[in-house]
Amino acid sequence: MLSRTRFFLFVSVIITFFSCNGNKVRRIPIIDFFKTPERSSYKISPDGKYVSYLKPYKDKQNIFIQSLTDGKEHMATSFADYSVRGDYFWTYANQLVFSQDLIATDSVKMYALDVASNSIRTILSLGNVRIGLVNRNRLQPDIITIKTNERDPANFDVYRLNIKTGEMKTYLLNPGNITDWFADADGRIRLERASDGVNETILFRPDENAPFKPIIENNFKNSVRPIAFTGVKNYFYALSNVNRDKTALVEINAEDGKEQQTIFSCNKADIAWVDYSRNKRRVEFAAWDEAMPHKHFLAPDIEQVYNTIQQQLKGNQIRVVDRDSSENKFIVNTYTDRNPGSYYLYEKSSGKLSKLADANPSLVPAELCEMKPISYKARDGLLINGYLTLPRGDKKDNFPVVVLPHDGPWNRDSWGYDEQVQFLANRGYAVFQVNYRGSTGYGKAFRSAGYKQVGGKIQDDITDGVHWLIDTKIANPKKIAIFGGRFGGFSALYGVSFHPELYNCAVVQYGLINFFTYIKDAPPFVKPYLKMTYEMVGNPETDADQLRAISPVFHTDKIKVPLIIFQGAKDQRANISELNQFVRELRKRNVDVKYFLKPNERAWFRSEHNRMEMYTEIEKFLDKNMRVKP
Repeated sequence: MLSRTRFFLFVSVIITFFSCNGNKVRRIPIIDFFKTPERSSYKISPDGKYVSYLKPYKDKQNIFIQSLTDGKEHMATSFADYSVRGDYFWTYANQLVFSQDLIATDSVKMYALDVASNSIRTILSLGNVRIGLVNRNRLQPDIITIKTNERDPANFDVYRLNIKTGEMKTYLLNPGNITDWFADADGRIRLERASDGVNETILFRPDENAPFKPIIENNFKNSVRPIAFTGVKNYFYALSNVNRDKTALVEINAEDGKEQQTIFSCNKADIAWVDYSRNKRRVEFAAWDEAMPHKHFLAPDIEQVYNTIQQQLKGNQIRVVDRDSSENKFIVNTYTDRNPGSYYLYEKSSGKLSKLADANPSLVPAELCEMKPISYKARDGLLINGYLTLPRGDKKDNFPVVVLPHDGPWNRDSWGYDEQVQFLANRGYAVFQVNYRGSTGYGKAFRSAGYKQVGGKIQDDITDGVHWLIDTKIANPKKIAIFGGRFGGFSALYGVSFHPELYNCAVVQYGLINFFTYIKDAPPFVKPYLKMTYEMVGNPETDADQLRAISPVFHTDKIKVPLIIFQGAKDQRANISELNQFVRELRKRNVDVKYFLKPNERAWFRSEHNRMEMYTEIEKFLDKNMRVKP
């Protein structure tokens, strides 16, 4: 008898070809889009002798290690219960530290792996807490600095953890408002960021014996994000939008909080991230997204590394994701809009570039679809940007469309590979992504324009985009669906509630259905940001009428079109009993609702089997309700 996973695979490959836009386009099996990557999360050991990566074993991600001396691979872990998390790391002592999220018991375990002996030891085993790495210390390679909310679920404290003995010593106790810590090159934390939810403060201390003192204060509309100390005096690099609309890379004097210079800025977009070398204590480039990704190099030797690699991988976006301590060996990740990416090893001394693996070798980029930047004017004249992916073929208009609003709302879509987009386009749908007001990357004014507009102008921007598709003849007005997760799921439910004339159906993944309970039931570690949420989204007390007017749970009478809903029962941001009641109410009103609740999943479905089932159901649901015939 076929297993369920094999059955879903069998169903997805029954139809090998279908007619799309007048051409024969191969219907790519669902598993080829959504299977667990064959290799991912590549990292290199500090001594440059090994590369490590995650690879599936019995449907769970495990660590594998490959020797760069002889090329031999061995499986370092063999967990069949829970995957290794992707945020594992090497210590400067060439040990691997990794953790598992034990979903069923709401607990976490952290381990250390000695590569030489291939022995694993448990160094932490905690209950329902969160753990994160703060920094590694080159001077004390067996000591790592971590944060955990074990003492107080609402606040993280900082500890020094000996990975050989498991001894954990308190380093900094949280007074109740610290959200981030920043260390100098020797691992000493000398900068902190505090927040009361509305106002943000940067604090500094000259050494570990001195108290922290505030040097910068901002409200939530302004932001200073420290990156690292420069190594000169007490200056540090930061991303800042203070006294400017677009976030810039700047240098700040930690002694008085004054900005010393602007290192790089772009008048079209926020600087989103920088590449910083801890070995050389320098920022090597600044990066930002306009319609496409961009970089501005600040270190000529690193620019030469990228140029050398780019010449061999033309047409790809490239990024160095790890390097050894000598900065001779680099792990390089590449991608395009039609390629989920590959990993390479680049050796600076020889200029040699060697492929390590493809993230998903089952996919053929030539069979996938181009993601094109688009823009249009909202009803109030604001310019809205986004992306449109059309199915392959000769057809140019009158497409069935899936609108795919992003999660957030303070997030964005960017150019690059997206498995959901490519899956939908392969099935013959045009896919429309909108960076509505409030989306990040477009400056402070554009982001602020989304405040308290989650059910107002943000949704108008999506609706105006759909009308733009119709007016330009891209969309078939009788075949439009809306599909989203979390806040995108809210947007999908909002769309079919308040604009039923636009949409045939909606797909909702772990959707937000009630702003009252979403805010009220926020996990303790989110509490420091609640006041900011009140300012950006709404206050359940003073803005109750507004939140009630937009929350889907109160508007089951407005939903008429078919829905399909997916939810993980262990999702910490979901109220499962409320969602169950929401589905019951819709069914009482004879709304066609398909509902899938998975017991050992959080928001994202980690089980490959569950993902296969989900996208098989989505395919059938869209085929039925959009009437796209093979």
